[in-house]
Amino acid sequence: MPPRRFHFGRTEDAIHPDTMRAALSEFIATAIFVFAAEGSVLSLGKLYKDTSTAGGLVLVAIAHALALFVAVSVAFNVSGGHVNPAVTFGALVGGRISFLLALYYWIAQLLGAVAASLLLRITTGGMRPLGFSVGPGVGELNALLLEIVMTFGLVYTVYATAIDPKRGHLVTIAPLAIGFILGANILAGGPFDGAAMNPARAFGPALVGWRWRHHWIYWVGPFIGAGIAGVIYEFVVIPQEVPHTHQPLAPEDY
Repeated sequence: MPPRRFHFGRTEDAIHPDTMRAALSEFIATAIFVFAAEGSVLSLGKLYKDTSTAGGLVLVAIAHALALFVAVSVAFNVSGGHVNPAVTFGALVGGRISFLLALYYWIAQLLGAVAASLLLRITTGGMRPLGFSVGPGVGELNALLLEIVMTFGLVYTVYATAIDPKRGHLVTIAPLAIGFILGANILAGGPFDGAAMNPARAFGPALVGWRWRHHWIYWVGPFIGAGIAGVIYEFVVIPQEVPHTHQPLAPEDY
């Protein structure tokens, strides 16, 4: 098997129509996800004064899982359905995407999250997005480790179901599996740090709601977890005899 190749990206890729389509797809998919996910949190707060209940946690987890399932599905054939800067970073570490395309994805994902958060604030009559925060009695390092572990599981699932060359028919359930692991992780880590696993999901509400406390955790943790997952799956789990050809643009079978 030829070694994995890491590319900055070709100059012509910067203005290639496929690059623009992929970035637009990531923007729309991320906006769909953040609007539904953050909207579920705001609507729960509208219905109940105390949202820190087991039932509320389950409802939020289900909403996030369904929203991510749909968001990944609608973007899968165009951009690979990352919908998450950490997933893009994991693919970049594994040599599955060029740095130039990853940069486009990051910008599109962040803008999509901000647009969704702004729409939520407008449509709810000025309600500030809540975003994420570390729970009472939870240390910053504990929250950071939790984000690393949960994002590792998320990106590992992405690799196993959507990227692995031997995934076969498993690719048909990739969006569902990715949504399920997100929902499960929210049930596990939600009461501790909100369980972001997605810097864009954290950034949009933080910017629009202007809530920055402990915000660095939701960048550092997911990127570390995604990087570890990408390295382990790409260089340890994927059989070495499987051919791997670098694609500068997002292919349909990404």
